[in-house]
Amino acid sequence: MQKMPAVFAGHGSPMNAIEENEFHIVLRQTGQRLPRPEAILCVSAHWETDGVRVTAGAQPPTIHDFSGFPPALHQTRYPAPGQPALAHRVAQLLPEARPHESRGFDHGCWGVLLPMYPEANIPVVQLSLDRRRSAKQHYDLAAALAPLRDEGILIIGSGNIVHNLARLDFSSPHGSPWAVRFNDEVKQHIEAANQAALTNLDSTDARLAVPTPEHFLPLLYTLAVRHAEDQLEWFNDATTMGSISMTSLILGN
Repeated sequence: MQKMPAVFAGHGSPMNAIEENEFHIVLRQTGQRLPRPEAILCVSAHWETDGVRVTAGAQPPTIHDFSGFPPALHQTRYPAPGQPALAHRVAQLLPEARPHESRGFDHGCWGVLLPMYPEANIPVVQLSLDRRRSAKQHYDLAAALAPLRDEGILIIGSGNIVHNLARLDFSSPHGSPWAVRFNDEVKQHIEAANQAALTNLDSTDARLAVPTPEHFLPLLYTLAVRHAEDQLEWFNDATTMGSISMTSLILGN
């Protein structure tokens, strides 16, 4: 079985799921050129829990966890099947993970999978973010998932390196200077495999870029399953609307 890459996808606005914009197009192209996975394990910024949970239903519903967007977005469905067997395998690797039979796919998950795999015919399982853990604890937990890559499972983290909704500038196609600086700093740490820096963010730019951790943490789940021989490829490498980074990466492709 072919070893699968691991992906971190910046998801940004929920509208990127259905708008034919540059981010949507590159996500679609990325899905087309990656090896086809047996199943997908997604870690999204939009599922935080006390403790670790994993979706275990056979047909998870589509969750529309947002408001104020056009009806077309609210009507969008992503009917990919779940895979209870993968949920069980995740629980083997992460004994603290408890199954959640009724949880569906939030927009952090289906918002990137819809462009990448529009047929929705690849089984998907979501893993939650335990809000009680530190960044280092998330990284250490995620490292135990690395064997899945050798089992045909595509691990996708979905969030944003920079995500500060309080400082959005809808008129700007670019990021604020602090957002660009922080995005570049994180890229440098990733290229140097500097895990310690990535799990201990402490600077003025970091506090602006990551006012709350949930959008940054999915990146750590991707990086934690990195192999020494993995090639690193960036895509959708841009900051936009002042305070959102769409920068995404592939490891091992």
